[in-house]
Amino acid sequence: MSFAAIFDWDGVIIDSSAQHERSWEMLAAEINKPLPEGHFKRGFGKKNAVIIPEILGWANDPAEVQALGDRKEELYRELVRCDGLTPLPGAEALLAVLNEAGVPCAVGSSTPRINIDTICGMTGLDRFFKAVVTAEDVVHGKPAPDVFLTAASRLGAEPARCVVFEDALVGIEAAHAGGMKCVAVATTNPLKLLGHAEIAVASLEEITVERLRMMFGEG
Repeated sequence: MSFAAIFDWDGVIIDSSAQHERSWEMLAAEINKPLPEGHFKRGFGKKNAVIIPEILGWANDPAEVQALGDRKEELYRELVRCDGLTPLPGAEALLAVLNEAGVPCAVGSSTPRINIDTICGMTGLDRFFKAVVTAEDVVHGKPAPDVFLTAASRLGAEPARCVVFEDALVGIEAAHAGGMKCVAVATTNPLKLLGHAEIAVASLEEITVERLRMMFGEG
């Protein structure tokens, strides 16, 4: 193994941002709470345990925060099952090529595991990953590097030999905080805001194994 690859989920492998945003709107209507302007962008990539008290200001009691987060994700899964979804351009092809090249891959995401399990059941994407690390596996969410460091550990890879694929600014920050390289995908943010990543692309269709090897000084 020359390097390992860790993928964020939403906005990198699949794009269900519309369903996430709609599920927050449905929950707000259900509990009769306001949604602050710009809340979705500010919370993107963060755990619900941060979003609900700090960005939405809906609750601070841990049990209430957990219950609200669980309900939001339940609404999200209902929308995903109803709408269906497909992997983002280049995602499945890149995963297949990495697997063929012997590059171990993991998911490192702030989303709850049941969401990923639901989508994997619909798409079969789980066949590409040797490890899946989610919100339940770490205490500190992004921009802390915990989710990526845990994924690297489960792959048996040194952080310095890992590349993280991210779309969220807090995710890029988390990758670098963990001593990893980062490929940023302009799914959520424009390319001009992703310049602090080692590579920034419009889609994963632009990424090859050779290009990744070059990041680690391999010709």
